[in-house]
Parts: sequence; C-alpha cells; structure tokens
Amino acid sequence: MDLFFYGTLRHMPLLKIVLGDRFEAITLHEATLSGHQARAIAGEDFPMIVEMDGCAEGLLCVGLLDEDVARLNYYEGGFNYELRDVTVDTATGPLPAQVYFPIEHNWQDNGQWSLEKWEEKHAAVTDIAAVEVMSYFGIIDANQLEFMFPMIRARAHAQLTAATEDRVIGPSGFGRADTQHFGDEVTHKGFFIMKTSEVAFRQYDGEMSRPVKREVFVGGEASIVLPYDPKRDRVLLVEQFRAGPYARGDKAPWMLEPIAGRVDPGETPEETAHREGREEANLSFETLHPVAKCYASPGCNTEYFNIFLGIADLPDDITGVNGLDSEAEDIKSYLYSFDALMEMTESFQAANAPLVLAALWLARHRKRLHH
Repeated sequence: MDLFFYGTLRHMPLLKIVLGDRFEAITLHEATLSGHQARAIAGEDFPMIVEMDGCAEGLLCVGLLDEDVARLNYYEGGFNYELRDVTVDTATGPLPAQVYFPIEHNWQDNGQWSLEKWEEKHAAVTDIAAVEVMSYFGIIDANQLEFMFPMIRARAHAQLTAATEDRVIGPSGFGRADTQHFGDEVTHKGFFIMKTSEVAFRQYDGEMSRPVKREVFVGGEASIVLPYDPKRDRVLLVEQFRAGPYARGDKAPWMLEPIAGRVDPGETPEETAHREGREEANLSFETLHPVAKCYASPGCNTEYFNIFLGIADLPDDITGVNGLDSEAEDIKSYLYSFDALMEMTESFQAANAPLVLAALWLARHRKRLHH
C-alpha cells in the first residue's frame, strides 16, 4: 500500500517512531496533491487536509505492508482520521495513493499549515509523546488511547522541560551523568502511568551502587496559584473531591486548596495559571508572584509544581461553582481572611502542601503587597 503524508508524518523522526524497525525498508518520494491544502487547525498543533484550490506538498510512502499500515492507523486513529483514495503527482507522473482525511469534526481553519513552523515549535514534544503512544500498540485499543492522549502529551512536555531547564547541581556535585540506566517497565497504563526503572547511582564513597528498581508515579507539570486580594486582605480557595485522600481512607476527601491545573504543551506555567483561574474560579489575575518550583514527592513521583500567588479582585460575590464538565470537575470557591488562612495553616487544617507553601510565602511578603 502507498500512502501520501501531508502533515506531521513528513517529520522523519516521528515517522521512524511510528513505523519502528520497518522504517528503513520503506521508500519515500516527494509528491503533491492538487485541489487540496494542508490547513492549520485553531487550537491544535496538527493539520487537516481540505479540498480547495491549491496544492498540498507531501511525501509518498511506497511499499507499506499491512503491519505498517496498522501502526500508522493506530497512531492516526487517536486524531480522528480515516484513509481515502486519491491520486498524487510525482516526478514520474500521477500515482494512486491513500491519505488520512479528518472524520466529522468541528475544527476551525486557521490558515496555511507549515511543517517548518510546526517542527520548530512542536516536534520535540510530539516525538516524545509518540514513543509512549507506540509502546501501547497491540496492548491498548485506540479508544482508550484517545482518552489517555492529553496526559501522554503532558508527560512528554514535562520530560522535555526537565531536560532543558536550568537547574543548579547540589553540593555533592552529582548529576544525571552519575547514574546508569538499565531499563524501564510500565507497570500500569492508564490516564496516569506507573513506571519501574532499574538504575544504579553514584554513592558518596565514589563507587556505583548495585542496580536497584524504583517504582515511580509518572505525572506531568502543574501550575498552582493562590488568589489574594491585598485591598481586602483575603484569599480565595477552591474545594473539590480528591482521589488521593479518598484512597488513603481520609474521612475528609474534599480538599481546600489553591487553583491548580496541568501545564499543557505550548503553554508556559504562567499561561496555565491564568487559564486555570478563569476555568476554576472565573478569576483574572493582575500579576503573578512566583512562590516555588518544586517536586511534589521526589521519592516516588515525577509531578512538578509551579506555585504562584496571584493578585486578584475578590469581592463578596466572586465565589461559586465552576470547572469543566469535560474533565468531571465540580469545584466550589470560598473566601477566607488572611488571619483565617493562617489559623488553618497553624492548626494543620490546611492539608494541601502547595497551599501551606503559598500561605507561608504570603505571610512573609504580605506587608509589601499592600503598598
């Protein structure tokens, strides 16, 4: 079978990940599809092909076996595409091929799509995410994969951020080069995953440890923001059901906490904080003050927190119930004076670590925020 690729699969590292070992056996030719264009989609980082005046540039992939197409269908299935017959133009003349067309959708055309611009902005995260996606081929069906995909992308974004951020090495001088990696096994595959890594690490006597296995909850990167009104000297907290306290057996699994949400690929932590303020509490922040950048529980968890204090107007009628139905969110907001927040913190009724951190930061900086 011969397929014409007009979008992200023209990026060779991605195509190699999707096809796996068979990549070296295929033949690629430059080709075009008349009467069509590759169009950007508003709010998405992948294109769609549209019948319209013009010509879509791409690659004709020749000699694909059924197993290759199965892998491609698996990857593209998560994006709601299906194969259709077309005729493409090549240097040797017109040839029959098949193309992935979008199935019924509500996507908005956002102009001409550019492979070069996509590679510059999105390719690195997409490649990392594709490695995880294709590791589930033959294990997880396409419907479940579609449900998992936003979190797969979030994990890829967090991995890329961790590899590129500027972090100061600790007093030992040890870094990632002082480890030996022997392999990973994903022991739970769902919206979240559990991974067992086998690794050796340098000991303080200079020798390498024996290989050890460590189970890790693999999450993403989150932005957390405590809204504060310096004029009224009060904060806004949100309450919602939390699975962690529930699984622990806590008699109070509804938690009071700051506004929080996952940092999505293409977002900065600050952009996420502003977005989550709108979604969870219908708030706009005047300014964001960085409080901390930290791991939630580094012994067994990859989750990384960007914690902020957000300056906001918090009148009496600002509270309510918010959240996204698509994410099963049912979030109620409440107002607390600064003194009430401190009482909760000191009496250990604030059982959410980012809330405690943000409250203590506020206690230290509150005086200057009033000026």
